[in-house]
Amino acid sequence: MKIRVLGCAGAMAAGHKTTSFLLDDDVLIDAGSGVGELSLEAMARIDHIFVSHSHLDHVLSIGLLADTVQRRRAQEGRPAVQVHALPQTLKALKDHIFNGVIWPDFTRLPTIEKPALTFHEFAIGDRLDIGRGREIEVLSAAHTVPAVGFAVNPGSGAHWVFTGDTGPNPALWKRLGELKLSDLVIECAFGNDECELAGISQHHCPITLGEELTKLKTPSVRVHITHIKPGERAAVMAAVEALKSAHRVTALEHFQEFELG
Repeated sequence: MKIRVLGCAGAMAAGHKTTSFLLDDDVLIDAGSGVGELSLEAMARIDHIFVSHSHLDHVLSIGLLADTVQRRRAQEGRPAVQVHALPQTLKALKDHIFNGVIWPDFTRLPTIEKPALTFHEFAIGDRLDIGRGREIEVLSAAHTVPAVGFAVNPGSGAHWVFTGDTGPNPALWKRLGELKLSDLVIECAFGNDECELAGISQHHCPITLGEELTKLKTPSVRVHITHIKPGERAAVMAAVEALKSAHRVTALEHFQEFELG
């Protein structure tokens, strides 16, 4: 099993794409602007999209992907792309994006009987079988809108975890303490000079990140920092490195790949 980083920035700029991960060749975890790095052929192979929350930097490519691949997938006899999210997230997508004003409703197009997208609810704690021996567990997140993280279980070996956008979150660490982990992808959206704003927006700054990482008891976990805003990476990572964590902590890189299992 392989996970490839398509985008990991907290905002857009040249060379900086927003959050999206490709699991093998058929599953997206979030659908930010990084999806645009895929070829048409690669986009057409996507069968599932798992959405952490409704903010635009994590969902903006869902509608564009649907429009791009729906004709090709129909010609190949492939089913609708399944979008998996919390009920509140699916409602936000329906009300505010797929509403015929911002974007066509691809849960009803090209036809009601054979739409390009179907929506599927999950709940925190669900473990979703996506075939080929793969399972995704829905984790708790603490953000300004209903949100989740994900733990990818390759069937053998340790879990790869993406926290999603989250501030301090005891429920997450309780569950992580029960899992065998290989990699933890965790956000740090603000520098220490903006810790107050990070708290208001329920993101991390290096100070709160450091406090959370002390709860990570599993040894030898590789920790990858994501959601850093363009232009802020040097300052954020200098503050993160100053934490002197017991874990190996590095910045997540665009196009970085993880081999699982």
